[in-house]
Amino acid sequence: MATLEKIELYRQYIQKLLTEHSQVIWDKRIQAQTIFDVKNDHYQLVYVGWKGAKRVYGVVLHLDIIDEKIWIQQDGTEVGIANKLVELGVPKKDIVLGFDPPMMRQYTEFSVG
Repeated sequence: MATLEKIELYRQYIQKLLTEHSQVIWDKRIQAQTIFDVKNDHYQLVYVGWKGAKRVYGVVLHLDIIDEKIWIQQDGTEVGIANKLVELGVPKKDIVLGFDPPMMRQYTEFSVG
């Protein structure tokens, strides 16, 4: 697969998965926002809102495409977005668990970066 085709496919997969996660409503006071920066290949799912007097804000998922690999910078899901990407057909060698320390990545099934 050509580089541009692969990157476009990865963009589609990431946007699909983040959109699916944003549809899960666990509290109507909290809004799930997807942020897709396709030009720079940065993708996030953010929770924003208020729970009583307490502010809720946080990045649940943050993925980047860097050097033809999907870097998972943040994953606050139970299932793990890497597993979902593999189910869609992304090879493990093209997924980097960016939230793991670089020296620990060699012990995972995924790319070291």
